Amino acid sequence: MLLFRSEQHVDRWCQQWNRPRGGTLSLAQGWKLAQLWYGDRLDSQWRSKSASEAESVFREVGLVGEFWKLNV
Repeated sequence: MLLFRSEQHVDRWCQQWNRPRGGTLSLAQGWKLAQLWYGDRLDSQWRSKSASEAESVFREVGLVGEFWKLNV
């Protein structure tokens, strides 16, 4: 995971290192994702999320588009 200060900074980094632009998320989205992803981790009934469940969490956080699709 890399942290950037702006969308323009992401674009410059990608150009400088000749890398395709992947998925990005804001700090607020990252925090919400962590809460939804790990919020029940200490529950004795915890289990890994399926690809469909993970995509549902991504959508709830606002992470949409090809990058965030797991079921191809």
